[in-house]
Amino acid sequence: MIKNKICGLLGLATKAGKIVFGTEACMTDIEKKKIKLLLLAEDAAERTKNNFKKVCTEREIPVIEILKMEELSKAIGKENKVVVGVKDINFSNAIKKVINGGEIIG
Repeated sequence: MIKNKICGLLGLATKAGKIVFGTEACMTDIEKKKIKLLLLAEDAAERTKNNFKKVCTEREIPVIEILKMEELSKAIGKENKVVVGVKDINFSNAIKKVINGGEIIG
């Protein structure tokens, strides 16, 4: 249920142009301080996870690992994506609220 809501929010964020995906694009936007929340695939390579967690910790960006690569990719309509950055604070807050047990409309 939680995964479905997160995927739905990611889909909306994608349509609104409020996400960035892929390791290089996400890393660039993290450095430019454009990312508000980072979603990492649970089944991403350990090296990838560690790199992103380190950079995000330094910049105080929350990192969430709740979806597998297939679920994350499907939610944004792409293939083989292990990292997705949310650039909009409202989508970021909505996703965090769902994960923390809060309800959102819908």
